[in-house]
Amino acid sequence: MKLRANIAPLAVAGAAAVLSGTAAFLLPAAAGASTATHTLKFTSVRQATAKFSKTVGAAQDKDVKNGTVIGYDMLRFAFNPKTNTASIGVALETKDGFLYGVLRESGGAVTRGKVTGGTGKYAGAAGTITARSNKTATRTAVTITYHT
Repeated sequence: MKLRANIAPLAVAGAAAVLSGTAAFLLPAAAGASTATHTLKFTSVRQATAKFSKTVGAAQDKDVKNGTVIGYDMLRFAFNPKTNTASIGVALETKDGFLYGVLRESGGAVTRGKVTGGTGKYAGAAGTITARSNKTATRTAVTITYHT
C-alpha cells in the first residue's frame, strides 16, 4: 500500500483498537457453527486522501472487480515515529455489509493484515488481507480470505 510514498509516514490505530475487539467478541458465539471460507479479490483505486496531522491520515478508495464497482473502502493510517511503523484500519463497504480489518505497513509493495469482523454477511468474520500496490500507490490488488 506504499503509505510512505502516498501520505507521507501516516498510519491507523484508533480504529484498529476498536475493531480488534470485535472479532474476539463474536468468535465464541460462532465456535459451534460450521464455517465457510470465502475469498474477495478486487482492485482498490485511490479516490481521495487527507492528512490530519504529521502522523495520522486517511484515504478513500473505490473497489472494482472486472470493471464493476463492488464497493468502497476507508483507510485510517497512524504512523509511530518511535518504532517507525504504520498501522492501518480499514472498513470495506459492499452490498453485503461492512467488513473490518487491520494491517501493518511493510514498507514494501505488499501489506498484510487480519479481518476483524463485520456486519451483514460479514458478521463474525475472521481471516486475512493481502494488498499489493502498484508503483505509484494509486491502485492496489486486494485479496481477502475470511470465514464466518
